[in-house]
Amino acid sequence: MLIEFNVSNFLSIREQASLSVVAAKGLELANNNTFLTGIPAAPSLLRSAAIYGANAAGKSNFIKALQVMRQLVLQSSAKIQADEKLPITPFLLDEGSPLKPSEFEVTFINQGIRYQYGFSATPKRIIEEWLLAYPTGKAQRWIERRYDEQSQSYRWGGMGNLTGKKELWKATTRSNALFLSTAMQLNNQQLSPVFSWFDNTLHVAGFGRWHPGFSMKICEKDNTREQVIAFLKAADVDINDIELEKEKFDPQNLPDDIPEEIKRHLEKQYKDKPITQVKTVHTLETGRKILFDLDDESDGTQKIFALAGPWLDTLENGYILVIDELHDNLHPLMVKFLVGLFHNPETNPKNAQLIFTTHDTSILNQKVFRRDQIWFCEKNSQQVTTLYPLTDFSPRKGVENLEHGYLSGRYGALPYLASIKTAMAD
Repeated sequence: MLIEFNVSNFLSIREQASLSVVAAKGLELANNNTFLTGIPAAPSLLRSAAIYGANAAGKSNFIKALQVMRQLVLQSSAKIQADEKLPITPFLLDEGSPLKPSEFEVTFINQGIRYQYGFSATPKRIIEEWLLAYPTGKAQRWIERRYDEQSQSYRWGGMGNLTGKKELWKATTRSNALFLSTAMQLNNQQLSPVFSWFDNTLHVAGFGRWHPGFSMKICEKDNTREQVIAFLKAADVDINDIELEKEKFDPQNLPDDIPEEIKRHLEKQYKDKPITQVKTVHTLETGRKILFDLDDESDGTQKIFALAGPWLDTLENGYILVIDELHDNLHPLMVKFLVGLFHNPETNPKNAQLIFTTHDTSILNQKVFRRDQIWFCEKNSQQVTTLYPLTDFSPRKGVENLEHGYLSGRYGALPYLASIKTAMAD
């Protein structure tokens, strides 16, 4: 369960940007859009959060920050080499920020315990790293690490609640690797719930066109294939069945303009592996089946099929799914349908969470979202991204037209559209 994510000095985000999914006071849509964590005295959390803003306002950068944090937790010790730079890009449009570290922090719940984990880093090294755990309701500091510029070494704070071979893990942690990642690689069990949250629970979707690979994989089993078909039918997609056809890889089928070197690489990679083709089945009134290649379906249908697997998997397991531009190639009613699956306790019994950016204002209303589920992203004249909640504007419960308020500029986060002549003059 995600509680809050903070990031600063990363890409267009200079000052700290914070997204909280803690439910505010109020009972609006509480039965559908909020849930209890199961931890005594803990606040209710939201099942979704939507981020609105103009193109190039920095919405994607906020999601990239979460993606980079996850990447460093999973790979900094195992896959990043000792002399390799970290994928950290600070804010570059002033004199001071490029010299400062970028900072990432996430608060979450896993296996009934709340954790607060974060680190700051430059492209060259980790500067700080910390982990607070609350197994008994009170904070325990499990990781405390800080780079001292004067001594060119790391100082380690009190980590008395962390058991095991701490001195070995400290000595083995490289300057461009996280202690969490290193300790996990050396079989630390106490930190496993923290690492597994990043590895198994948090899913940050890739940017750009959705790949159908995961949906294809779960269609290989009859029961999960039926779930995908039911998902497509519920989404009003005119597909009656899915069939998978496997054929041997043949380099002769590759386009002629592909360089020979790439052809040889593909042949070496796939020569012993079958290539799976997705066939969508449409049934005529006579009962005869017509098979289409998935590539022949509309962009919207292809995206819905690609979404089906991750969506069903997330809802079934109570994961967190983070998506950029959910609306792309989808009808507004389809976006509403997809979001509604997270808001329905019957389809979301394990309290999965959805965080997404969108331009679709048709769902920007108080019948779909609580006021605390809406966020806005805006970039100022210095090209600095800010993230702020709708609740800053105290919209009237159940009365204020949120879509009209947003499009009329009441909440900001809209593009400034100059005339072509003005733009040319500038």
